[in-house]
Amino acid sequence: MKIALIISTLLFSTIAWSHPHSFIDMKTTFVSENQQLSGMKMIWTMDEITSADLLYDAGKAKPGDVVWKKLAAQVMANVLGQHYFTEVWQNGQRVKFLNLPKEYNLSRQGNKAVLEFIVPFGEPQQLSDRQYRIQTFDPSYFVDMYYDNPQAITLDDTVKAHCQVALHTPKPDDSLRQYALSLDKADAPPEDMDLGQQFAQTVTLTCH
Repeated sequence: MKIALIISTLLFSTIAWSHPHSFIDMKTTFVSENQQLSGMKMIWTMDEITSADLLYDAGKAKPGDVVWKKLAAQVMANVLGQHYFTEVWQNGQRVKFLNLPKEYNLSRQGNKAVLEFIVPFGEPQQLSDRQYRIQTFDPSYFVDMYYDNPQAITLDDTVKAHCQVALHTPKPDDSLRQYALSLDKADAPPEDMDLGQQFAQTVTLTCH
């Protein structure tokens, strides 16, 4: 029952009284293979309230125990159901992902649950004369997914040799902020509004 609740919380948390209900602190590394951009390694650290049920179910299990593996698989299935909550665009075309990550892991960091996984691109991407635009967000804005600072985005050595990265944080107007705050835990914004995307940070990877 508790794992069902945490999976629900990751998308539709019921523990707060206004949007967003949950918070995920992100770190991302762009990774390469055979001199091409192959994907992104993501580390998501969930807030204490969102983490509570997961950590309760994990109990005193040690890293690598089957309990952690089962919890990781169930949370990852939810993330996959939402296409990793991530969009990558290049020259107006959306970059497709593989349906399964090459690796993923769930662990404990104090009172917080940490999910690590690699978002694998369906096809390797070029590291020259390309610009990629990346956003990670929950469309409903039930979950605020954010980078705390630009240093949370890194490049492996091959990507670093060809590309630079920048982080843009939007500044929604007061009316949009007030609308988000007015939504209580039972409300959901219209789907076509893409409320979460309007608050989403944008990562730009420029390769030469």
